[in-house]
Amino acid sequence: MFASIARALIGTTNDRSLKAYRRRIDGINALEPELAALDDAALQAKTAAFRARIDAGERLNDLLPEAFAVCREGAKRVLGMRHFDVQLIGGMVLHDGKIAEMKTGEGKTLVATLPVYLNALTGKGVHVVTVNDYLARRDAEWMGRLYNFLGLTVGVIVPNIEDDERRAAYASDITYGTNNEFGFDYLRDNMKYALADMVQRDFNYAIVDEVDSILIDEARTPLIISGPSDEPTELYAQVDVVVKVLAEDPSNFDKDEKFKTVNLTEAGTERVEQMLAEAGLLTEGNLYDVFNISLVHHVQQSLRAHTLFTRDVDYIVKNGQVIIIDEFTGRMMDGRRYSDGLHQALEAKEHVTVERENQTLASITFQNYFRLYPKLSGMTGTALTEADEFEEIYKLLVVEIPTNVPVSRKDSDDEVYRSEGEKYQAVATLIDECRARNQPVLVGTTSIEKSELISSLLTGMGVAHSVLNARFHEQEASIVADAGAPGAVTIATNMAGRGTDIKLGGNLETRLKIELAALDPADHAAREAAIRAEIDAAHDIVKAAGGLFVIGTERHESRRVDNQLRGRSGRQGDPGASRFFLSLDDDLMRIFGSDRMGPMLQKLGLQDGEAIIHPWINKALEKAQKKVEARNFDTRKNLLKYDDVMNNQRKEVYAQRREFMRADSVADVIAEMRADTIAEIVERRIPTKAYAEQWESAELTADVERIFGLILPVVDWAAEEGIDETHLREKIADAVEAQMTAKTASFGSDFMRFLEKSVLLQTLDHLWKEHLLALDHLRQGIGLRAYGQRDPLNEYKAEAFALFSVMLEDLKEQVSTALAHVELGTDPTANAPIFDPSEMYEQHGTYASYEGDMVLANPQSANEITPMPIFNVRQDAVDPNRPETWSGTPRNALCPCGSGKKFKHCHGNMGAA
Repeated sequence: MFASIARALIGTTNDRSLKAYRRRIDGINALEPELAALDDAALQAKTAAFRARIDAGERLNDLLPEAFAVCREGAKRVLGMRHFDVQLIGGMVLHDGKIAEMKTGEGKTLVATLPVYLNALTGKGVHVVTVNDYLARRDAEWMGRLYNFLGLTVGVIVPNIEDDERRAAYASDITYGTNNEFGFDYLRDNMKYALADMVQRDFNYAIVDEVDSILIDEARTPLIISGPSDEPTELYAQVDVVVKVLAEDPSNFDKDEKFKTVNLTEAGTERVEQMLAEAGLLTEGNLYDVFNISLVHHVQQSLRAHTLFTRDVDYIVKNGQVIIIDEFTGRMMDGRRYSDGLHQALEAKEHVTVERENQTLASITFQNYFRLYPKLSGMTGTALTEADEFEEIYKLLVVEIPTNVPVSRKDSDDEVYRSEGEKYQAVATLIDECRARNQPVLVGTTSIEKSELISSLLTGMGVAHSVLNARFHEQEASIVADAGAPGAVTIATNMAGRGTDIKLGGNLETRLKIELAALDPADHAAREAAIRAEIDAAHDIVKAAGGLFVIGTERHESRRVDNQLRGRSGRQGDPGASRFFLSLDDDLMRIFGSDRMGPMLQKLGLQDGEAIIHPWINKALEKAQKKVEARNFDTRKNLLKYDDVMNNQRKEVYAQRREFMRADSVADVIAEMRADTIAEIVERRIPTKAYAEQWESAELTADVERIFGLILPVVDWAAEEGIDETHLREKIADAVEAQMTAKTASFGSDFMRFLEKSVLLQTLDHLWKEHLLALDHLRQGIGLRAYGQRDPLNEYKAEAFALFSVMLEDLKEQVSTALAHVELGTDPTANAPIFDPSEMYEQHGTYASYEGDMVLANPQSANEITPMPIFNVRQDAVDPNRPETWSGTPRNALCPCGSGKKFKHCHGNMGAA
């Protein structure tokens, strides 16, 4: 009650924000007559004048009214569009590093030009992030005309362009691109071996278009660059034969659709063990014995593939490939792959070629990537439902911008039917009624399967329509553009076509582009006039019929996605309507609704084909959606806590890497590593204050030979009168330094400095790759610590830090070993590079231990990563039958004894001897 009174007296937080922004509008508008009187050259000269004032110390906020006014005047002359007052407010919100929620059709693309122009004046670069390549190209070309007119440079980042083009695009004042390309460029840059090869410059300011889609929906899945592992793929097909039979009986597994998990029951475990044994796959012990862990992994992923993933809903099979369907847009995600073997399990299920699994080389989540920007903002039509998450994760406040013209769309209450069949029949009937009165209809579905079901119903009724889903995404823009034509019926999977306006009567720009391209230039003027007249007439017909009617065939788990669909109608004050049709068979109703609803509707006397319509139903569904949204937020927040642990380590490694590349010489760093390595092996063999008879002099001799390739009289030195561990360490250090001085003289100082940097970077990259794999494995099982009353997150932090410390120690020893043994080999390709560009993949997906993991396998840009030259390291042959030859085994290689452990954890662990 008190909150209501306070809102009535002083307004909401949003109202107060808008009030503050409106005070500045009069100042911007007052400049319009003066700027309108300037010729083009004088208007363009304003940019140079602004930059001079910035160089003199003037703040961007002080320049804002003038810069916004200049940008608006430029847009009038170049684009034929003038910013509305509410668009000026949107521009100020974006400049302040907040999220502007603006309804569909309010001109967000034009709004962004205001803060982009103002912030680009600093010369530090502005990134405009879009959801797909089409929008990046379109907006860069469209709005680029304005920026170029005002004297700013524009670049665009899209797949399949060379590094030189990327570097030029990032060097521009304004850079357009997708979230994936920006993120992958960051990872690729941190795998380069020279600063000059990097394409990005320091981060400054980013505006994220469709910010909810990128920072919420796609934030669950990190960007990953990976290389193929050595795991064989035959086992996936063999296990699939067993699990396919197992999955036919629901008593073999427990499936939780709400949390998207599946586990074998006790009966299922016994059944699968029997079948695996009969197939010769389980040769000893039971399924969960430690030596069968790989088999468990394959069974679990195959079970997920058969029970949780549905063809034509979660993925489609096209040209012999399993292609993932984006659950939010319905688009095919070409090249993306589920990780941790799930995609291989789906390939085995669909009997297509099973590709090898991948191992992570570099990764980052969108949360942590976009938090690298000192200043971040975003715009979308639907952000308020996720305002808490934006504020908590990204420190971004959401401001709701009023529409330029009041929304006149009529949103009807939901209609709930008992069965899917009745629901779809009601949808088809309403579509036919709308078409009969020339009212265009947009039908939103949640999967390809359901869009094609409605399509078949309409085809049977003789209703002409267009289908926009993952199978027809190539025609996306043209189909969506024509969705507002009189009587047009368009079936779209979720929010396919997002970023393209549906204009009543049809889209003039799209029709002109398509139809004029096929005509002789001499006929363009006449045809353009005819098209304009047709669209004007069609606009009046559609307006009279009630505008665009949006039909939702199911409620999504997120209110935001439903609002996105609704928002396609009623743009810029246009008439429109929306209605959602539901059934008790819908996933949201079935999984999250009450089990008593069906019997209750029957008791109320609901007949076949009848619907229940009541505001209470809408409120109940909204409560269910809020619960799901809260659960999903908690999941993303929890995942981020784990990723933050790795992110801190990532930032440290990448910063150290850049420091190494920036340095003319890393000789001092290498010398310190050698000293630390010597100190570590001496301390291991000669503990402080230990008696001489407790010294492990012979073992220390072997360590020095293994690491530095020197045979030193350590035993004799240790027998000398009055020597202690400090003197012994100094003797070893002197011998090692003499060796490295001689090697430097032999190779030449310049070449040795180059060699040191090369070995240091390659070794760091190799160990970082191994560390990422170790963290993946740690994360997979850390949740079990909760059973021991220990906090999994704290356990993960402690163990991840311990692993990182071990990695740094390994770095010192391996670099010292490599440089001590290095020779100028005659064959520079004798050793494989740390990163083989021809086998690298870009991936977009969750980490191996998370549900619903996805990876993007796209080797197109892998060739852009040029490895440093590789040099031969002398190493004696390792004979598995002769332990005396094992000392040269790399610490992270498998132990020659055949235990399956890494050498450093087995016979390479001298302390365990």
